[in-house]
Amino acid sequence: MGVRPSVLRGWEPPATPYGPGHRGVDLAAAPGSPVRAVAAGRVAFAGRVAGRGVVTVELAGTGLRTTYEPVRPSVEEGAEVGAGDVVGVVAAGTHCGASACVHWGLLRGGTYLNPLSLLPPWLLGRGPSRLLPVLTG
Repeated sequence: MGVRPSVLRGWEPPATPYGPGHRGVDLAAAPGSPVRAVAAGRVAFAGRVAGRGVVTVELAGTGLRTTYEPVRPSVEEGAEVGAGDVVGVVAAGTHCGASACVHWGLLRGGTYLNPLSLLPPWLLGRGPSRLLPVLTG
């Protein structure tokens, strides 16, 4: 399927809708590396925004959209994709400074969310969930 990329810059939600912050996460990725859909869905957009290639996937049955940039899309708008399907490759030029990366975003409507919330805890190195006893009395 691919490799687990390092997070170069994490989620930093803005205090206000137009305030400063980081509306996604930056994942280490060399130019030309495949970019894969995190879940099944439909490609809502594949093109350029502000000079960068962007792919947006509406995740099936969730009301969520994921975005990936900068990418050279290999899919077209309206295409159905499965979890792990390649949607493009990392394009040269990045907002990560000297490190190459893919910016991965997650939205519900117009609200940005932390895309890492889509991943299971074991993949994030947090360990398994633990059930605690319920105290009654």
